[in-house]
Amino acid sequence: MLKQLYIRNFTLIERLDMTFNGGFSVITGETGAGKSIILGAIGLLKGQRADSKLIKRGSEKCVIEAHFNLSRYGMEKFFNDNDVEYDADDCIVRREITAAGKSRAFVNDTPVPLSVLKELGEQLIDVHSQHQNLLLGKQDFQMEIVDIIADDKDLLDNYRKAYGDYREKQRQLDDLQERLTSNKANADFLLFQYEELDRANLVEGEQETLEAQANQMSHYEDIKTALYQADKAMSAEGTGVTENLRTAINALHSIEGVLPMAGELASRMDADFIDLKDIADELEGQLDKVDFDPKELDSINDRLDRIYSLQKKYHCDTVSQLIEIRDNLKKQLDGIENGDYDLQQVKNEVDKSMKLAIQKADSITKVRKTAAKKIEEEIKQRLVALGMPNIQFTINLESSELSADGADKVAYMFSANRNMPMQPVAQVASGGEIARLMLSLKAMVSGAVKLPTIIFDEIDTGVSGKIAEKMADIMCEMGNIERQVISITHLPQIAAKGATHYKVYKEDRGDTTVSTMKLLCGEERVNEIAQMLSGSDITEAAISNARELLKMKSEE
Repeated sequence: MLKQLYIRNFTLIERLDMTFNGGFSVITGETGAGKSIILGAIGLLKGQRADSKLIKRGSEKCVIEAHFNLSRYGMEKFFNDNDVEYDADDCIVRREITAAGKSRAFVNDTPVPLSVLKELGEQLIDVHSQHQNLLLGKQDFQMEIVDIIADDKDLLDNYRKAYGDYREKQRQLDDLQERLTSNKANADFLLFQYEELDRANLVEGEQETLEAQANQMSHYEDIKTALYQADKAMSAEGTGVTENLRTAINALHSIEGVLPMAGELASRMDADFIDLKDIADELEGQLDKVDFDPKELDSINDRLDRIYSLQKKYHCDTVSQLIEIRDNLKKQLDGIENGDYDLQQVKNEVDKSMKLAIQKADSITKVRKTAAKKIEEEIKQRLVALGMPNIQFTINLESSELSADGADKVAYMFSANRNMPMQPVAQVASGGEIARLMLSLKAMVSGAVKLPTIIFDEIDTGVSGKIAEKMADIMCEMGNIERQVISITHLPQIAAKGATHYKVYKEDRGDTTVSTMKLLCGEERVNEIAQMLSGSDITEAAISNARELLKMKSEE
């Protein structure tokens, strides 16, 4: 629950440091006193967008900080998942906005992104403002209520996995159908392309080989001349390297008997002679092999021109890529040929996944119908107590196409009069009826969801007197089940029911007007309720009535 709220330099609030209690509390104040400002500050703690215009004029930064007690709500996992220190007794949430437009968020002094702040805020505080009454006419909100009471989160999670698989299979089927339709329309062209590449008899690596051969043949004269010169230098009679080396070796051997080192030198030269003789023989062989055939060169160039032409046509650079294109064309053609079979296989998978999704959706529908009956019964009981004795209320669940939330569509049907047919609630319910219905739903949901703090912003709009008292009783009931309920109200009947009473007011400080808030006790609270009863001029009768209202509260 919310323990403390600290606000500094936020619009008209210069400095506010307020402690809150558990149970049912009320906040009162004249219109324009600053109640919406406080709600705006709480909204920032829930991750709402920040604007530097919210900073009090003349200030460089505004700070909103709240302290929460989370000891009874089992939220440690959330903190661990987001690498934030967990303190069950004192969770500190802070938002800072600078005049430069920068916004920072902290949880227990750890910087966090707004997404984390928003997720945490949704688990800490539910702020029900007047505009939220409009949600009652929206199917998503109506279904959310049903799902909360049905407690079908696990069923929904399992269904959504199955539904996601079904949608993916359906996408694959659509893609295949589109591809087959396109391929069939282009079958002749695909066949022409494949046959063109197939006739080319492409071989991996042949382009590089042919380019090397063409390069050699185009330099035939240079190669022939160089090989001839090298062969002559190595093997020419009388001047060749090998013959002269053999002569030197024989000369050294002839004197090795008188000059031992001559034998050593001769042995070393023998090894070199063997290598040089091999080189000379290879040179001679290469010289004999070198030949130039103009027809062969023309044939190689023709083949290369064919390859280059195909590469240009199919926008690629290598024979490997051409082969890949050819093989893909073959697959497409095979796919056309086997398309009906493949299509049927995918259709079977779609049907299988759809049946599974329908099966899981049916399970959700069953628990929703049970929950809908439970909601109908409890809401009728609550609305009768709230002054609607002839209430008719039912929840229609009808089958619909599979969607992310199942196979149901929901409609809350309502009539405040016994002899009037029920219609969708948003079409026939008045503002006061909507408020009572919304409060009843919130009260029921609060018993199913462990939400620490609920703030009602003038949910009592359109009601008064005994009905207001009954609404206050419901909020007291909600506050008594390990929950903190705060009601912003203009009705004295509700204000008197609060265990704690806060007042928001404006005051002039020099040339500046500021909003502030204080805890009312004793006569201050009597006077505030009396003022709510009689207006600005407090009468003795109003004071007496205020005391009576507070006495009734204390007797309860």
